[in-house]
Amino acid sequence: GALCPQWPYCRKRCSYCNFNKYVVPAVDEAAVSACLVREARTLLRLSQVQRVTSVFFGGGTPSLASPCTIAAVLEAVAGAAHLPAAAEVTLEANPSSSSTPRLAGFRAAGVNRLSIGVQSLDDAELRLLGREHTAAEAREAVEIARGLFPGRTSLDLIFGLPGQSQSAWARGLEMALGLCDDHISLYQLTLERGTALAAQVWGGSLPTPHQDLLADMYHTACAMLVAAGFRRYEVSNFARKGALSAHNLSYWRAEQYIGVGPGAHGRFVPWGEGGCSREARVQTLEPDAWMQEVQSRGHGTRRRVVLSPLEQLEEVLALGLRTDEGVTHERWGYFSPHLSLEAVFGAPGEARMLQQQGWLLLDGGGLRCTPEGLALLDSLLPGLLCQLQHA
Repeated sequence: GALCPQWPYCRKRCSYCNFNKYVVPAVDEAAVSACLVREARTLLRLSQVQRVTSVFFGGGTPSLASPCTIAAVLEAVAGAAHLPAAAEVTLEANPSSSSTPRLAGFRAAGVNRLSIGVQSLDDAELRLLGREHTAAEAREAVEIARGLFPGRTSLDLIFGLPGQSQSAWARGLEMALGLCDDHISLYQLTLERGTALAAQVWGGSLPTPHQDLLADMYHTACAMLVAAGFRRYEVSNFARKGALSAHNLSYWRAEQYIGVGPGAHGRFVPWGEGGCSREARVQTLEPDAWMQEVQSRGHGTRRRVVLSPLEQLEEVLALGLRTDEGVTHERWGYFSPHLSLEAVFGAPGEARMLQQQGWLLLDGGGLRCTPEGLALLDSLLPGLLCQLQHA
């Protein structure tokens, strides 16, 4: 299984972000660290995960935590399960909290991969997004990270900003390609209710990005990255030289993953408390309330839902089709031993039509999108989910 500890605190709230994050005058890091350690131990015991294949510190801004906190969590994981020396340990970092001593401290604590929230290399775009850092600070942070984590530094970029042109996006991506390591994540801006940027767009003070322009931006990015040697192994993620994110693959392959910390999400079978079905779990959102629950009962799980066989297959399908490997027969058979991929999607219906149109493939490897179909996945899924439900 994979482990996903969440550090919920940030120095400021970006204009586009609606994640579970908190901007507070001071953080009692010792208390938060102790609760992350205790909850990790508890949930590893409940899940009976024997071997942790990856750890991903998300947030919030986990690069604001001290290396001591990161080390304490990793030590707890290694004490509760087998954490191989080669396990991928990723930390999300903002350029504004990525100095050389700080990143070196994280490396000494056990982190071996960084995911840096660059988002843009244009100062005007960074101001629009409400980011703390400048383009120059982003470049410096990436160079420091690449020196400490060579071949294991990933960049996040956002496209589809209000008023952003395709040429501006292409220029920014060209700069990123001159700076980057071997992994890039590209995210189309989503206007989220309750964010400052959404209010500006919906209020008419900023233009709404046109859907055709967004599609052109995505296709341009895919072409540029492939030409630079990257493989689009997932809708938004590109890697070269085999630098795929093992942790993210655990999500898309519907493996066991344990969310630890305020607002964290998880999917696992709680064998340790007598469960035998995969559950969707969400930890308590608000940090102080979460800490009280962890201190009183060992974990802060606020909501847990037993997933039906159909719900599990829906997740396997929707997540697996995001990747270029798709849904393999082996993975499908693990969740559906009595109803094969061929039985569901080889019959007359939506899947066969999509195959004929060149969007989908069903063969000895399993079910997957063609490169053209991958860009249209959101519009392909409803029909495929209906076909699954009918089967």
